[in-house]
Amino acid sequence: MRDRGIFGLVLAGGEGKRLMPLTADRAKPAVPFGGNHRLVDFALSNLVNAGCLRIVVLTQYKSHSLDRHITTTWRLSPLLGNYVAPVPAQMRRGPHWFAGSADAIYQNLNLIYDEQPRHVIVFGADHIYRMDPRQMVEQHIASGAGVTVAGLRVPIEEAVRSGVIDRAASSTRIEAFREKPIDAVGLADAPDQVLASMGNYVFTTEALLDVVSRDAIDETSKHDIGGNIIPMLVADGSAHFYDFGDNIVPGALASDRGYWRDVGTLDAYYDAHMDLISVTPVFNLYNRHWPILTLPDPLPPAKFVFEEGGRTGAAYNSLVCAGVVVSGGTVRRSVLSPEVRIDAHAEVSDSVLMHGVSVGDGAVVRRAIVDKNVRIAPGARIGVDPEHDRQRFVISDNGIIVVGKNERVEV
Repeated sequence: MRDRGIFGLVLAGGEGKRLMPLTADRAKPAVPFGGNHRLVDFALSNLVNAGCLRIVVLTQYKSHSLDRHITTTWRLSPLLGNYVAPVPAQMRRGPHWFAGSADAIYQNLNLIYDEQPRHVIVFGADHIYRMDPRQMVEQHIASGAGVTVAGLRVPIEEAVRSGVIDRAASSTRIEAFREKPIDAVGLADAPDQVLASMGNYVFTTEALLDVVSRDAIDETSKHDIGGNIIPMLVADGSAHFYDFGDNIVPGALASDRGYWRDVGTLDAYYDAHMDLISVTPVFNLYNRHWPILTLPDPLPPAKFVFEEGGRTGAAYNSLVCAGVVVSGGTVRRSVLSPEVRIDAHAEVSDSVLMHGVSVGDGAVVRRAIVDKNVRIAPGARIGVDPEHDRQRFVISDNGIIVVGKNERVEV
């Protein structure tokens, strides 16, 4: 797919309200994930690994850290005409922000006119998955579709959070597409499941230019790709379905083939981290044939110190990044991001600690997400007393405690 006919467009303007306080001062795609990465790295890695090397990332809300990450991390070779470029909202069509995902594309049609690709890949920026887009592009071209929508089977109760696809019985053509229906009907061979859109699309350029331009003048439209653009192309008979379950990624394990997670809620974000640390990972970060790329900090290796009774630095069933020092504390079933410090007698379990978190002597952290540079005082307790926690922190529906960036947690 390494040719001038393919252009990548990543939608990264999401506000991420359901991830608060993790999105209090950063865009959703900039939220750290898995220790070293940010959410946007997954979509970009899939595109770059597949040879799509001209990519723009459309940003909007609280985009500074996202813009900086893309600019410093995703520097491809300009000598070869390759780039990953953040593009903030520029108000090219008038003094207003993006009214929806389709409007974001419409306001940036100049990017497509400049590149003149034959096909445009449009990916979301905040999902955890591996995918080889080349296989989807090949099907798209062979079918003659105006748009191809990637999807997968999900439990029917998740239909209210997804675009639901009804496909023709004997082809890949989409017969109906409904955004977040409350009355979804299960599949004929699996009544408890539906086909859900992943928010990943391949458009023929001509079809994309036409449909977003038509949508832009429709005053009743919400200017959303799933809610408006795809149904328009379904009505035209030019929308087709790509089954993500058929996608084969080099180096994938049987256990993580077809893995896709929308981490739009705190519980989904937490659960996706727990998928990383199982003995046989549900999502395998160690696939070197299809790496999830990012720019690592120049940090020393992790260090575990002290081996004394009641004061042993150890981590079990956990991911531990560079620069971490476990100094006499104990870590279980957790993700420790770069430069985390765990002091003597501290206990951390079932938790996600982001960059620079410090856990003081004798402190306890259980079932928590702790954002960057939080200082947990010696003897402090998180996840021990639910009533006390509720007075201080955000707590998810499933009881995960979330501590915001730069906070100081006292006893």
